[in-house]
Amino acid sequence: MSGARGAGGLAREPGDGCPPGGADAGGAEPAAVLFDRDDTLIVDVPYNGDPERVRLMPGAVEAVRLLRARGIPVGVVSNQSGIGRGLLTEGEVAEVNARVDALLGRPLDVWVHCPHTPEDGCGCRKPAPGLVLEAARRLGVPPERCVVVGDIGADMGAARAAGARGVLVPTTRTLPAEVAAAPDVCRDLLGAVRHVLGRPSAVRRPV
Repeated sequence: MSGARGAGGLAREPGDGCPPGGADAGGAEPAAVLFDRDDTLIVDVPYNGDPERVRLMPGAVEAVRLLRARGIPVGVVSNQSGIGRGLLTEGEVAEVNARVDALLGRPLDVWVHCPHTPEDGCGCRKPAPGLVLEAARRLGVPPERCVVVGDIGADMGAARAAGARGVLVPTTRTLPAEVAAAPDVCRDLLGAVRHVLGRPSAVRRPV
């Protein structure tokens, strides 16, 4: 998820919350929440293999704590093409993930990553559904009862392809077209989690 991206081009609607239906139509909470890693759960450092450079995104601790308090499993689904490009090792990715776990207080319930490059044509690299399906399988939950929270269109595409629900939390690198196409758009990570739990939360919508 490295490389230049355009500005999100978003505007806050005064007094508005995230779109209605934070929990599903029957009021049920998600069976699991799966976060993208870079620029969603942690600050993106392209092809980072150094745990000391890991920094959580604002609201990450609170968002994960809220889900844990409700007994909802939390995981990460992440493209890590640096492995396939020879820029990272599996061990380095594991060390960075372990640092994220430590900063969040204890290990997340599942970590799944794709090591392939876009040219490999695999079924796991987002926007393909493989990572979401595998995370749901490991957690023992239906993928359609999972929520995927991410910062770019590939995250939303993976959610859609897996039958899961997507919530976009844009950054300055999120493309306007990705915002326009997203099913739900929330202004920050904690707001996204509050939204999927059916709580009031602020939203930014496409201009």
